Amino acid sequence: MDRESANANGAPNRLLAHGYGAIMLLLTLTGFGQMPIFKRYYIADIPGLGWLAMFYVTHYLHYLGAILLLAVLAYIIVQYLMADRRRITITTTGYLRAGMLGGILVTGCLMVIRNLDGIWLAPGFIIFLDLAHLGLVMIFLATTAYCLAVNTRWTRPPSKDK
Repeated sequence: MDRESANANGAPNRLLAHGYGAIMLLLTLTGFGQMPIFKRYYIADIPGLGWLAMFYVTHYLHYLGAILLLAVLAYIIVQYLMADRRRITITTTGYLRAGMLGGILVTGCLMVIRNLDGIWLAPGFIIFLDLAHLGLVMIFLATTAYCLAVNTRWTRPPSKDK
């Protein structure tokens, strides 16, 4: 997530941070690829980007990215609970981004369940899920861009006041 995500010896785990960034880029590209914007605005006509206009390619890559994101988040949560809780503190923006990411994951999982055979959800609820998922993603991307611009991290060392 941030560069301060640490491994056992406390050094920054750049692989984890870069992997998280690559997964988020994949999810953003394939998520927007679910809407026909890449074909409509001729982005898919750029050599090498034609796959962005193929619905099933972006659909399955989005699912793969979501699986990878769940695995990375599970690792980070377990790492925090088992080893890092006393060494780092989650910041306010870290909690805010984690809450938004949780909402994105919940709405995404419900949308996956909606796609299963034999599952029926009310059309109004499906529209709510779509709009909530997209809205949370847009707010998450804007918040992440702001946090990158002002160098606000997910975590910080614990304060000495306690």
